[in-house]
Amino acid sequence: MKIVFFGTPQFAVPTLSKLLNHSEFEVLAVVTQPDKRRERGNKLTPTPVKAIATAHNLPVWQPERVKKDTETLTQLKQLGADVFVVVAYGQILSSKILNMPKLACINVHGSILPKYRGAAPIQWCLYNGETETGITTMLMDVGMDTGAMLQIATTPIGLLDSAQDLADRLAVIGGDLLVETLLKLERQEIQPIPQDNLAATYAPLIQKQDYGLDWSKTAIQLHNQIRGFYPNCTATFRDNLLKITASAPLGSVGDRNLPPELLHKLPDLSNLSDRPGVVVSITKGIGAIVQTGEGLLLLREVQLAGKRPQSGWDFVNGTRLTVGEVFGAGS
Repeated sequence: MKIVFFGTPQFAVPTLSKLLNHSEFEVLAVVTQPDKRRERGNKLTPTPVKAIATAHNLPVWQPERVKKDTETLTQLKQLGADVFVVVAYGQILSSKILNMPKLACINVHGSILPKYRGAAPIQWCLYNGETETGITTMLMDVGMDTGAMLQIATTPIGLLDSAQDLADRLAVIGGDLLVETLLKLERQEIQPIPQDNLAATYAPLIQKQDYGLDWSKTAIQLHNQIRGFYPNCTATFRDNLLKITASAPLGSVGDRNLPPELLHKLPDLSNLSDRPGVVVSITKGIGAIVQTGEGLLLLREVQLAGKRPQSGWDFVNGTRLTVGEVFGAGS
């Protein structure tokens, strides 16, 4: 089966690697986003997908707007591919492109469709407190993740899973599911299932205002925001912006699912109470516990401006944090 692969971030790499290492598939070329300049040295950095493609001596095309790039469109047409595979490419494909492959244009999407259509399904499913998610392979159409579903694989979500943890796991699942999907599609063993549009939910691009933490929210809401929008959620501490990159909700139903080794170190929480944002306890070896609108939040990892992420306990020691200090809202 001759394939053209469209993808950009690390999330797409396991799927491309699976295709490259499978005897039934031949990857003809890769389409990825243009290289971007990174902060350090302002050097152009290839996308993760481009790095893999280059290592395998594959043709790589990086149009600014693929559906309007006549040279790329001509090259795609001339390849005569059986299938286009799309994994987190980052651009919308036109109907002209979708109709080019002989068999199908297939997308590997990071949710159980029709829930969480859109650009950030992993992040929003965590933000909303889902306990299960998965990968859906689907036939692409001109809509936003609206095509008929081919196969679904699911995975449970742990209470301490971050968006990065979940993305890493789903990326591997996606690679395996795509291989299975392609083989079954070639043997005509799959019956596409239309999506129920009435059950659809959406996962839009994350905006800067989504990162700010409001301590009047519940502990579980704050925790889901922190892990869903990892590693960018912010609070203020001593008039400076502080990123909170890992947490744990306490004093709620959620803490029953915490690892035993963490639960055993926690103090008696029954008499701890103050206004939202106030440090009500400091647990040796772990970090600060902060009052929220409902329940308590343990700060497991934070990042001061211009510094590397550090454990909650290192943060306590480094700043000489004391009970009674106040964290402000982020922005």
